[in-house]
Amino acid sequence: MADNKNVISDVISVMTMITEHKLNGSNYLEWSKTIRVYLRSIDKDDHLTKDPPTDDTRQTWLREDARLFLQFRNSIHSENIHKFSVPAPFVDEQSTCQLMNASTYKVALSKDLCRLIVMCSGELNGNMVESKQSQMAGHGMHGSHGLVLDTSIFFNRKNELHQLAQQASNIEELTEVIRASLSVMMKQWSDAMRMFHEKFDSLSTLIIDHALDSSPQEEFLSVLGGARTSPAVHQFLVNTLGEVGVKRVSKVVCGAGKELQHIVLDHMQPAAEIIAFRMGELRALSRWRARYQGIGLDEMLINNATEKSGMMLVQIERFMRVLASVEQQFSNFFNWLLKCIKLLMQEPSDQLLPYNSELVVTFLKFLYDQDPVRQFLELSEVHNIEVGSETMQRVKELVHFGGFSDIEYLRRTLAKEFQEMEYSFKEAFQMPFTTISRKILCEDLLPLFPLPSSSASMSMTIPMSISYYEEVSQIVSSYKTGQHGLVDYTCFQVPKEPSSNISNCIGIMRGFMCDSRSSKNSHTSLEAVLLSIPAGYDCVDLSLYKDTHIVLLLNGTVTSSESSGDACMMVVQARDLPFISLSRSSLLNIWKSHQLKDAVVQLQMENEKVRYIPHSVVAPLAVSASRGVACVFAARKRALVYILEEDEDEVLDTE
Repeated sequence: MADNKNVISDVISVMTMITEHKLNGSNYLEWSKTIRVYLRSIDKDDHLTKDPPTDDTRQTWLREDARLFLQFRNSIHSENIHKFSVPAPFVDEQSTCQLMNASTYKVALSKDLCRLIVMCSGELNGNMVESKQSQMAGHGMHGSHGLVLDTSIFFNRKNELHQLAQQASNIEELTEVIRASLSVMMKQWSDAMRMFHEKFDSLSTLIIDHALDSSPQEEFLSVLGGARTSPAVHQFLVNTLGEVGVKRVSKVVCGAGKELQHIVLDHMQPAAEIIAFRMGELRALSRWRARYQGIGLDEMLINNATEKSGMMLVQIERFMRVLASVEQQFSNFFNWLLKCIKLLMQEPSDQLLPYNSELVVTFLKFLYDQDPVRQFLELSEVHNIEVGSETMQRVKELVHFGGFSDIEYLRRTLAKEFQEMEYSFKEAFQMPFTTISRKILCEDLLPLFPLPSSSASMSMTIPMSISYYEEVSQIVSSYKTGQHGLVDYTCFQVPKEPSSNISNCIGIMRGFMCDSRSSKNSHTSLEAVLLSIPAGYDCVDLSLYKDTHIVLLLNGTVTSSESSGDACMMVVQARDLPFISLSRSSLLNIWKSHQLKDAVVQLQMENEKVRYIPHSVVAPLAVSASRGVACVFAARKRALVYILEEDEDEVLDTE
């Protein structure tokens, strides 16, 4: 019975959700912040960044990770779980499909910014549409698919987007400067205050040991007033702290105060000023509604972010005044302590710096056991800065003269103001992302090849590569993406299927981008070919190279015990291959790779440009078209760089 109770409790805890405000299409920032805070509160935030351990705690870690995954899943609206609705154009009917549990492999944006090709895996579900001639099927097709997205908004509004992106990226970099400054300042001041309290907390212990009913502040005030020094204070100043201790603490605390001032003046304040200037520029652009409203530059959100950046400057100036006052009072207090120690030890004190008695009183009343500097630097939702009613009334009056509308900033700390400013930036800059995303439309979908079940395919690594080339041919005669004809080439390794005779093959497809337009005119320009890898080799990775060349990285399947492996790089010219046209079928559940099973080209080592590698190699293959080199990683953690333009015979002669 107890076991059953445990099972029930486990199921209930697994099915709980982290937040009632589930993730939808517009609240990612707030939702992600809630998730991170929750994980940090239960000390599980390492599940976001770290891999599972390899020791005895692995099973426990994986069990907790699965539990957290289910909690995440319950905190997300079901329509947002890797589901993508796309129109699927067919010969006789326009249909809508959904790509479930999608995982992206490769993306490539065309040079004219008008098209984006996405290669992904997922389960394709097509709604049943009664067409004029046939019924469209396509339920539960799990495999690799190609998508063509219309990104012409990038080309049509590239000047506005470029200007907005420059400003936003610059603001983001400067925001990181302020964040780092706050972190460094908090650490330095905390270390200084820790040393101060470690030295002066011993006075409280001495007061208790001498059976005195008073506080350290009261004891210091009595000494300042000229009363007889108590034994506890005398022992503390002469024996425990001493002149050397006072000078050491004074150097650390006052040095930290000066260092904080340098950080603010050299880093934080300039960054905040530039941010305010950039936001002012964006504010001016947001008022040009005819040009910038269409890309999501919302005037109201930008105005709010501009006001927050101005408030940040006010808070920095306010913090500097508090810091200067605190540093002055600490320095004055230490000067007074040195004077007291000299008098108690009956030593001359003429060479000491003067002190102000009123500042000593102020320090003992308001700074000895309080820390206004830390209060400004610490992000706390509980403790706010106390502001008098008279001051608040004056600020309210200033609003009528064009001041900040949010007068509550007086009660916020510097760290809290930075958080408010950062959130306003994210909110303002999220709007262009949302607006542009809605204008990126899917033009076409192409089922490439089937994959195993979802759990197995998630761990599969399928070599793929996408590139665009300027080419004048029949492919681009019906459609051009700009002043020059661009033809897309996509190459991929076709996984072995038990039900298919296609094995150890590379698929090359071209004209997918053009086909998304031409298919509407009842003709197709999509062409493809299958290349059979030479016997004795397996494809490790591949990459498209310049001038429609394809670089294949192959590993030998047979390795002798005396060698460390046998591999090679093969460079194939794709333009001259015997491509065949792929028909646009009215049935969705036809994989394009199956149409190529009778058109396989056998690659021969002696007919292609081959570079032999005396090691077993692993993915990835890195190719630089501008430099003409390829970087290959050997299995023994070695990086090998090859010049692709050289022939094998030339390399052997130079060696």
